[in-house]
Amino acid sequence: MKKWSTKYSMLLMTAMLMLTGCAHGKKDTAPGINPGQSDLEYVQEKGTLIVGVTDYAPMDYRSGEAWTGFDAELANAFAESIDVTLQLKEIDWDKKTELLEEGSIDCIWNGMTMSQELQESISCSEPYLSNAQVVVQRGNEKEQYSTIESCQHMLFAVEAGSMGESLLGKRKYRYSNYSTQMEAIRAVQVKKADAAVVDLIMAAYYTGDGQEFEDLKFNIFLNDEKICVGLRRDSDLTEKVNAFLKDANENGMMRSLAEKYGIENAVL
Repeated sequence: MKKWSTKYSMLLMTAMLMLTGCAHGKKDTAPGINPGQSDLEYVQEKGTLIVGVTDYAPMDYRSGEAWTGFDAELANAFAESIDVTLQLKEIDWDKKTELLEEGSIDCIWNGMTMSQELQESISCSEPYLSNAQVVVQRGNEKEQYSTIESCQHMLFAVEAGSMGESLLGKRKYRYSNYSTQMEAIRAVQVKKADAAVVDLIMAAYYTGDGQEFEDLKFNIFLNDEKICVGLRRDSDLTEKVNAFLKDANENGMMRSLAEKYGIENAVL
């Protein structure tokens, strides 16, 4: 009996160690990445760089069946620089870091705001564009509501998981979540919301005279921020992206693409 108990205990201990090891591996390594394999080796071995995006003009957006935009073209050039094919994958923005860590995507390249919270959960590239969060509202109300304090009674529309949601949450203002910033802007146009908080880059692209949402305006700026690319923690792809962004700035690619998409004032 004693002999059987000792053997049982040893088997139980071995099983627990195996389970602990598996759990640790699942936490530290995305599925498909072999132990000791770098992110760069993993991406090059499978031959594709899967980039998480949302419908966010002029950064990433659909033109017919294909994706295009400033970030889409930049990401494609980066993929070519490491000899792989780009695959853009539309994601739920609120789950972007989870999708990255679990291996569903290899990076986030979609006008993403660099924040302290983000830097604590994933690896961030050096910033390459400046941006801000702005309040978009109906043009005939712009003069009446010219400060964020004057908007405190409003119902806002924001993209779930966005910096806009974070800023409104800190103020304890009322808001409704939408899947994309585009949906948030549309909610203001059809009067499902009083105002939206979205990226300056997108607001400038879509609102105002001659634009798709001509009757919507913005004149309230909530912050200043920087845009970066997001990668898995401790990923060696971060260094590759940083080197690529530096070269793109120096060789004129960044400026040329920015001019093409009307965001040249945002380039750092």
